[in-house]
Amino acid sequence: MPINVGFLYPVLALVVWTLVMWLWMYVTRIPAMQKAQINPDDARHPGTYVDKMPANVRSVADNYNHLHEQPTIFYALMFFAALTGGADHVATYLAWAYVGLRVVHSFVQVLSPKVTLRFMMFALASLVLFILAGKEVVRILTLA
Repeated sequence: MPINVGFLYPVLALVVWTLVMWLWMYVTRIPAMQKAQINPDDARHPGTYVDKMPANVRSVADNYNHLHEQPTIFYALMFFAALTGGADHVATYLAWAYVGLRVVHSFVQVLSPKVTLRFMMFALASLVLFILAGKEVVRILTLA
C-alpha cells in the first residue's frame, strides 16, 4: 500500500517548528549566559544556573524540551497510521489540529506567564492526540 506523503506533512511541520524553537532557545540563551557571566563548562548539568537565567529564557528552553516529550507519541502514531492505511482526511485534519495547538502552546509558554492558558492549550492538544489514537485503535479493531 503506497504511503500518502501529504498525510505526513504535519509531522514535517512539527519537526520544523521544533527546530525553530531550538534556534529561539540559543538566540536567547547564549546572550543571557554571557550577561550573567556563566561559563558554559560550569553549566553542563541542566538546571545548574537556573536562578541566574531570566524566566523568558528558561521558558523557551522548557518549551523546546516539551517538544521532545508528548510529540514523540504523535510521530509514532502518524507513522503507524501512514504505514497501516489510516491516512485519511479525518486523521489529517486531526494531525494539523495537533500541530497548530502545539505551536500555539509554544507561543503561550514563551510569551505569557499564564499557566492556566498554557495548560488549556496542552490539554486541547492532548485531547486531539487521544482522538487520533482512539480512531486508529477502532480502525485496527474493525479490520480484525
